[in-house]
Amino acid sequence: MMFVGFLGCYGAIQESQCLLGTFFTCLVILFACEVAAGIWGFVNKDQIAKDVKQFYDQAYHQVIQGDPNSTNGKTVLKTFHETLDCCGTNLLESTFTQFIRDDICPKKENLVYSNCHQKIDELFSGKLYLIGIAAIVVAVIMIFEMILSMVLCCGIRNSSVY
Repeated sequence: MMFVGFLGCYGAIQESQCLLGTFFTCLVILFACEVAAGIWGFVNKDQIAKDVKQFYDQAYHQVIQGDPNSTNGKTVLKTFHETLDCCGTNLLESTFTQFIRDDICPKKENLVYSNCHQKIDELFSGKLYLIGIAAIVVAVIMIFEMILSMVLCCGIRNSSVY
């Protein structure tokens, strides 16, 4: 991304059609990849949610079993638990985990935690529109970048300065 940004910036400063054309081509390729990834993610959202749950389960069991090399697992769990406000894979397990390993679950006053599998499903089904809005905003910005780079490139070509 930094290289693509450099092509656009340097091409505009130097008024180089070649660099601006390369910048435009890279933007078109990135745009196509983002659209393809978005479509693939939307079609396979259930599989992605399943994979995220499986990743969570691996980290959870690694930390619960007391693996001494599980600092990454503990970091993953803390991120999941704080972001989704959950603990464990089910109600019984989350209550059990809270009393055995109080450093894993976030601190709560009422001691009732939501199921992380349920929260992950809610994230991929209920909050999917937020991901879609963010993708649309990025797509609109990229379209404006492509339009402006072509306007600049055509303006350089039609300029009679040289």
